[in-house]
Amino acid sequence: MAKIGAKNTAAARNSKTILISQPRPESDKSPYFDLERKYPVKLVFHPFIKLEGIAAKEFRKQKIDIALYTGVIFTSRNAIDHFFRTCEEMKVSISQDTKYFCITEAVALYLQKFILYRKRKVFYGADGTNKSMFDVINKHRENEKFLYVCSENQQDNEIVNWLKSHNCEYQMAFMYRSISNDIKTVMDAQPIDVICFFTPSGVRSLFDNYPDFKQNGTVIGAFGNNTSKAVEEAGLELAIKAPAPQAPSMISALDIFLSSTTGKKK
Repeated sequence: MAKIGAKNTAAARNSKTILISQPRPESDKSPYFDLERKYPVKLVFHPFIKLEGIAAKEFRKQKIDIALYTGVIFTSRNAIDHFFRTCEEMKVSISQDTKYFCITEAVALYLQKFILYRKRKVFYGADGTNKSMFDVINKHRENEKFLYVCSENQQDNEIVNWLKSHNCEYQMAFMYRSISNDIKTVMDAQPIDVICFFTPSGVRSLFDNYPDFKQNGTVIGAFGNNTSKAVEEAGLELAIKAPAPQAPSMISALDIFLSSTTGKKK
């Protein structure tokens, strides 16, 4: 369940603007917009980080032979984009037998942009958590050589630790990096009552833009254990936390939070 700090409850009662540190959903049917219809809130979307691809010339320094790996792990659509970009730049031909292990079904379906989906072996977690993806990988770990495609400044040690502890043959492939985005145009344009973070890099971006940032009653939400840890290590008070049994997504965590602070039933 979303954590609600008593200190922040009063601020949330009057909250009008929630800043989601991700791009605006492409579809107006996104569940995010159900929150606007249900509660007196305004959602503002603005990514706190942007990704920069690592050029093939630089990637070669990692001395990774992509063709040797039989299973590729993806935790985002960005990872998929940069994997196939890198393969194209390096003129690497991917075997038809390559297996793909994805964090969610949505990420898995994105593979259709690059491969004939039904002719490949694609697997994904049941509920979008690392654990559910591990359950799938575990069934194949003895027979596959895994390539974990991730950011140069990736911070999800849980995946690496799991691969190590289960004696998987794996290699991390850094194919892109995250850098801080300019968020001042959004932050300075209006009072922000709630900020929702999704990566530790997003938290870092806040302080890159505002080195002297003070919370001053701003409600902070975080998705993922590493993000929550980054929020707390930055000295911020965390009020909304996901995933959790009652709140598997940031949307559901916000729903619970707003329901308890506005008096409206979830």
